[in-house]
Amino acid sequence: MYSVPFFRRKNSKNQDIDSLHDAKVNELRAALGPLSGRSLQYCTDACLRRYLEARNWNVEKAKKMLEETLQWRSTYRPEQICWHEVADVGKNGLISRADFHDRFGRIVLIMRPGMQKTTAGEGNLRHLVYLVENAILSLPEGQEQMTWLIDFTGWSLNTNVPIKVARDIIYVLQNHYPERLALIALYDPPRIFQAFWKVVSYFVDAKSFHKVQFLYPSRKESEEIMKSYFDAENLPTEFGGKKSLKYDHEEFSRLMAQEDEKTAKFWGFDYKPSNIVSNLHLREEVVPEPLVE
Repeated sequence: MYSVPFFRRKNSKNQDIDSLHDAKVNELRAALGPLSGRSLQYCTDACLRRYLEARNWNVEKAKKMLEETLQWRSTYRPEQICWHEVADVGKNGLISRADFHDRFGRIVLIMRPGMQKTTAGEGNLRHLVYLVENAILSLPEGQEQMTWLIDFTGWSLNTNVPIKVARDIIYVLQNHYPERLALIALYDPPRIFQAFWKVVSYFVDAKSFHKVQFLYPSRKESEEIMKSYFDAENLPTEFGGKKSLKYDHEEFSRLMAQEDEKTAKFWGFDYKPSNIVSNLHLREEVVPEPLVE
């Protein structure tokens, strides 16, 4: 007979928290002041909630973080990066979007750092930003996070990105894409990677740090974590699943060209694709309108 009052109290408490968070969102929006153009489009209520959550619901800190992101987006213009600009970095399958979701409906990005063939730092960052932007727009309704699977096959210090590049990537992900990562699965990393991680983890904030999992095929705890996130039928064998992992650059390029068209439509700029001129690359021409802030 005590269950009904108990659930009422629980629901009431959740409602109080939701009301408090809604008030924080309104407070943050008021603090930001008038917005226009793509800044207004970017700053949805869900967006403001992510920045508030990243800063423990401190409005002033969230405001500072979001303003820095808006400034970054106005100059870096991540939404206008097109596949043909970054395709060469990923031609070996360095990072790609999986053709399956995790058990929670999240987009999955598969990273294979052993396929790294260049040390061009800016190219690495733009390539990753492009795929993160694409993944965000491809998330199912009601889902705001993605999952990363990192396969260390072929990885060595020779194929590793420089510390400075890793630091820049971490900075951009933490500060301009808060609360977008659900899990970063470092699957079967070699022992020598731990020395590299020890250095770069210095730049990782506490919230992001706890989303990074070192997982190994021979450990029961790791297997349980993978099972809780993925269906073995979808999961590539490189991650303990039953599916073959094969990257087809031409096929992926065709998919990304279609995605570029959707992205242009979402953000409101013209997209003018040209013909495919080689087996491996697409050379679409994208003519963006001037950014209006």
